Amino acid sequence: MARIILRIELTSGARKRLDQCSEKSGMTQLSMISRMVEWFSRQPESVRQLVVGNIPADLPEDVAGMVLKTLAKGGNRSKN
Repeated sequence: MARIILRIELTSGARKRLDQCSEKSGMTQLSMISRMVEWFSRQPESVRQLVVGNIPADLPEDVAGMVLKTLAKGGNRSKN
């Protein structure tokens, strides 16, 4: 499997939270970010749009929470 290296830009707050998450999980930041990108790329289009904040105005205010609860129950899983 070929690997591709990308650069990312983070705010200082996001960097601090990434540091905390990686320390807590015992993973390197690179491993954690790679897994997040892999997870994100395998999600259905509707989930990806919600994650990046493209929420249509006519949807309920807590739609992201509802989607996450559905995913936690095993619903709407990507087949990729």
